[in-house]
Order: sequence, then structure tokens, then C-alpha cells
Amino acid sequence: MEPTKVMVMNAGVTRPLSLLLSFILAMAATLAALAEPVPDDYTFDDSPRPDAVELPSWFKQSFLDLREDLKEAVKAGKQGIMVYFGQDHCAYCHRLLQVNFGLEDIASYTRQHFDVIAIDARGPREVRLLDGSQMSEQEFALAMETNFTPSIIFYDRQGQEALRLRGYYPPYQFRAALEYVADSHYDEESFRDFLARGDNRRVFDAEDLNAEDFFAPAPFNLDRSRRPGERPLVVFFEQGDCHACDVLHGQLLQDPRIRGLIQELDSVQLDLNATTPVVTPAGKRTQARDWAAELGLFHAPTLIFFDEHGREVLRIDSLVRFYRLGQVLSYVSSRAYRDLSYPRWRASQFE
Repeated sequence: MEPTKVMVMNAGVTRPLSLLLSFILAMAATLAALAEPVPDDYTFDDSPRPDAVELPSWFKQSFLDLREDLKEAVKAGKQGIMVYFGQDHCAYCHRLLQVNFGLEDIASYTRQHFDVIAIDARGPREVRLLDGSQMSEQEFALAMETNFTPSIIFYDRQGQEALRLRGYYPPYQFRAALEYVADSHYDEESFRDFLARGDNRRVFDAEDLNAEDFFAPAPFNLDRSRRPGERPLVVFFEQGDCHACDVLHGQLLQDPRIRGLIQELDSVQLDLNATTPVVTPAGKRTQARDWAAELGLFHAPTLIFFDEHGREVLRIDSLVRFYRLGQVLSYVSSRAYRDLSYPRWRASQFE
């Protein structure tokens, strides 16, 4: 039987288009699609943007009464509300709105399950909170310890906080956060455990971590409860087979300014999945993985900064690039935390 042929017209001449030619054309289309630029969530420029961010038109036009917003969301059959804390020129905010919400599946899933209320982290407008109290947008952002924008707080149908995200997360992690709240997994497990169930990678050893000459060696006695440290402390929680960790070490920590600022601190690296013995800054004897779970860590790398007395100053538990990391290190190494919170210190830099 003669093979099936696809007939095309070319300048009035009918000729068969062979299966081989069809295959070549299909491969060419595939290669062209692969050649299209794909946003790289690990190498973007995070310095402040010159243009103000544009919120999606489908964000709720709210009067900033969160009680009414929640009632309306529940009445519409949604799982709750998302309170988005952002700033006009924040590169990470631009990233969230343009990359994550630029993906139709994320945008439609968010709209289906949540109403999104936008808060200007430095704004003056009055907000009525779920408990009935009132404060300005900026005061609300400070009260919620949204040290980095964008920050998102998910409130469930009962008005209880279900999950908090500080900073920018790539689409795959952001999708997981949406599902975690929309399907009420927070009633049964932590976000850390939820992510771990979907992570089928093999267990990696500490040898897979990236070494640095400024990391203090084991044993890890970080106790500052009895005797204050001479310098602030930063603990790097990392894991093996971690692209973001590789980028941190291969790019950010190679920058002379950043490296110099870190060397002004005491630095320790821990595998957040390991049974490595550690004495925490508060003097508690535990293991690295148990401490990470107690701290609620779900992102690698996470950098947690402690003062001389072992009190947590702030943490970076989301994607970070040069500008933000440099700002945080300047804040900690200068001991500015003794007088100002990080957002107030950042604001003072532009006064």
C-alpha cells in the first residue's frame, strides 16, 4: 500500500511532502521554541527599578478593610485572601508580578482561590485589620515584620494566618504555596513538610555543600546566652543539589564587597537536612535538621543573622541577589539593628 502523503501547492505544482520533511519542520519549530528567552530567576538584576510597578487589573479594588475583604472572598466561594506587601520600585515585586503572575496558570489559580489585596509597604493609607484595629499601611507592614518586599500573608476563611512568604520565590515554589493554602494542607503539616513530600531527590551528604574559607569548622557551639559574641553571627542553612545555593557561592559570595562584609561576621554553614550536632545561639543542644524545622525553614539557602546576644536580627529565606544581600550585610555588619529595624534603616538610606 502506498504511504499516505500530504499534498501542498507550490507555484502551481503539486508535490508530496515526505514524512522526513515533516519531521524536520517539526524539529525546527521545537528548536525555535526552545530558543525563546526564558526568565532566569537566579541571575536577574535586583537593584531598584526606575519605573513603578503596575498591579494586575484583577487585584481586588479594596477599601483596605480586611474584614470586609475576607467576607466577600468567602461569599464568592474562595479559600481566603492574600495580602500583598510591595513597593513601587522593588525589583523582586516586579519579578513576582511580571514573571509569576504573568503565567496564566498561576494567575488563574490565584484568582480562583483568593482575593488579592495590595498594601504599599511604605504607604500612608489606613488599614482596618481582621481584629478590627487600624493602622497605616507602613505600620501594618512593620507589625507583620515584612522585612523584604514582596511579602505575602495568606489568611484562610476563618481569618487565621495560613502561610507567610517573605521575598520572591520562583514560579514552581510559588505554585506550591498556592496549593498548600488552597487545599488546606496547613491544617495537617508545615509548608516545609509539604514541600519535602514533593521532593523525590536522593539524600545528599554534607560533602555536596559549597565550602568557604570563612565558615567556622565543627563542632558548632553557637551559644551566646551565657557569654555574648564579639561579632554578629550568620548561619547559612543549605542543602545538596541546590541550584540557588550554587548561585549564591558561585556568584554572590565571589563579589569582593559582599565577601568582605561577610568576613566581618562570624559565619557557620549547616546542612538543613543533616543530623549534625549544634548548640544554638540560645544555648539549646539539638541537631541541624531539628533546628531548621523548629525555625520553620523551607527554602535553601536561608541566611539567619543573630546579634551578639544570640537574638535573631532577621533572615533571608527567599531568593536573593547582589543588591539585597549587600544591603542586609551592611545593616548587620554596622550593628544598625541596635537602633533601627531593617525597613526603617532602609528608609533612612533614602532620606
